[in-house]
Amino acid sequence: MSRPPLLTRIPDAIAAVPDYATYARERLDPAIWAYLDGAAGDELSARWNREAWERLRLHGRVLADVAGGDTALTLFGSRLEHPVLLAPVAYQRLAHPDGELAAARAAAALGAGFVLSTLASVELEAVAALPDAPPLWFQLYCQPERAASVELVQRAEAAGYSALVVTVDAPLAGIRNRERRAGFRLPPGVSAANLRHGQTPFAPGSAQASLVFDGIMRTAPTWRELDWLLDQTRLPVILKGIVSPEDAALAIERGVAGLIVSNHGGRVLDTLPATAEALPVIAERVAGRVPILVDGGIRRGTDVLKALALGASAVLIGRPYLHGLAAAGALGVAHVLKMLREEFEVAMALTGCARLADIGPGVLWRP
Repeated sequence: MSRPPLLTRIPDAIAAVPDYATYARERLDPAIWAYLDGAAGDELSARWNREAWERLRLHGRVLADVAGGDTALTLFGSRLEHPVLLAPVAYQRLAHPDGELAAARAAAALGAGFVLSTLASVELEAVAALPDAPPLWFQLYCQPERAASVELVQRAEAAGYSALVVTVDAPLAGIRNRERRAGFRLPPGVSAANLRHGQTPFAPGSAQASLVFDGIMRTAPTWRELDWLLDQTRLPVILKGIVSPEDAALAIERGVAGLIVSNHGGRVLDTLPATAEALPVIAERVAGRVPILVDGGIRRGTDVLKALALGASAVLIGRPYLHGLAAAGALGVAHVLKMLREEFEVAMALTGCARLADIGPGVLWRP
């Protein structure tokens, strides 16, 4: 089946971030679309993520003097032009031949931070070697062998990544029914380019053995693993995958530099709460001790404003920029970032906020 070519110019019909989904889907194999866009179980958490932002209303203000406003910030030593980062997403060459290289180029052009996945389809050194590379953070999935984790961390440090994002909510893959029904398999030429250590699949010793409890989870990271990891790196460590205020408190006690409120886009455990619901509870518990970021369901600049009003310092997007990547490569990713920033600035201006420091709970409508 022939598919439309990549867009070389952005049509007028793409006026907002959600418009990219249709253009991406028609350019991808159905099984790849099921993998990239799908979520766990009945995909309720993925839907709730979006609906939770939609339910929040803004408190518009008029006649405010916001001339000379600014959206810049510094996070973990990275200077960013706006509080929208590209989240770590695996195997981006599924969406475009240049994969993570194209996404990083777009991030650099738009002044956005880029978080590279352990499961990237391009080596981390190649992304860091791009001319005018964006601010780069490396996302780590702790490996079954500590030596493999240390090697990844050391490579990221040597390549110039400025923060380590440790994902803790996915010690095993979620049960993604849509992906299974589509029969998704990684195609030839796409692999986890940064993993050099082979893993031995779990082989149950008896019919009663549990693949989960007796297999995968035996080598899954615990709080002890986090304590060890904090001693292995000079980079600030940001914990990604927090939806519990209790876990947020435990992480801060151990010395993490920041938190990302995330339910993994609903891709691991279905029926977790929406991140917009978890964020204010966690922000209250954290009480400003470390920066908090959030992802999940961000599709509009108004969502970015709402997230900051609820206590986040910045947001990350995943599926939206993948859709842009699949439709138009680096151009599509850059356009996604451009639209979000423009919408965010408009929302700031119309709620009386000239700078990020002006954004607080009063931005949200409280009947």
